[in-house]
Amino acid sequence: MNSSDALPMLAIMVGAVTGGGLFLLAVALRGLPARPKNQGPGWLERQLRQLFSVRGAVALIAGVLVLVATGWVVAGVGVALLAYSWRSLGGAASERKAMVRLESLATWTESLRDTIAGAVGLEQAIPSSIRVADVSIREPLTKLVDRLHTRVPMHVALRRFADDLDDPSADMIIAALIINSRLRGPGLRVLLGALAASVREELDMRRKVNAGRRSTRRSVQIVVGVSVGMAIALAVLDHTFLSPYDGVYGQFMLVIIGAIYAAGILWLRRLATFEMPQRLLGTAGVAAVPASVPVAEPEAVAAWRGGAA
Repeated sequence: MNSSDALPMLAIMVGAVTGGGLFLLAVALRGLPARPKNQGPGWLERQLRQLFSVRGAVALIAGVLVLVATGWVVAGVGVALLAYSWRSLGGAASERKAMVRLESLATWTESLRDTIAGAVGLEQAIPSSIRVADVSIREPLTKLVDRLHTRVPMHVALRRFADDLDDPSADMIIAALIINSRLRGPGLRVLLGALAASVREELDMRRKVNAGRRSTRRSVQIVVGVSVGMAIALAVLDHTFLSPYDGVYGQFMLVIIGAIYAAGILWLRRLATFEMPQRLLGTAGVAAVPASVPVAEPEAVAAWRGGAA
């Protein structure tokens, strides 16, 4: 970068840092809305945790190396962001996490069904199922058992358990447990078996869809990696060919190119996102309801209960 272009670039960086500082100051003065405790860490908190991990360190090192090799601030920042989001490119990581949780839910339902088959009540079967529960659902399940041990009514504890999981497939299973905890009717074991089979079928379907999208995700990674790698190689080996990007206008054009790449990646993630159906059980503030007040059932659960009767 020429010395004549260093001053405008420095002014841009100072302006960006100042704007970011003013934004953080406004957020600190205004504050953020309170988040319910049962929703776990927010998106920003999760990103900050990953930023100080091995993934964040690799992204930082890659960005610094590109910045030193090319002298382009925009390229360094863009490569750092690309390296940070490379593992989740195309939404594959989130889809795998969702499928792991779905399989854990099916396994837990089958374990609960087998435990109830041994003439064990629901109050004893749920704590016993923690031993076979996967890590992905063990924390919400542990909270459920703790609530039962503190004499929270079964139907209230199950509703809070559904809010902790926040999964439509889990709502079907927990709705059956809520109905059984109130009516104490027969047939829970057969119903849990049918629901577990339904979750297994959904899991097989999502695995087939994910396998079909795998080649598309791999193609996107190859295209992005080759294009970015070729641009960096040209900037290092034959910098005169890309010298127009050294100035302020060239850096601005790099911002536009990076924005186009980012828009394409976000579009791919949106296309690869599995559309979740609407939840059967709502989140109408069950935690604030006293134990003596009955919790209102959703219309779908009431209709199911009436059909079962």
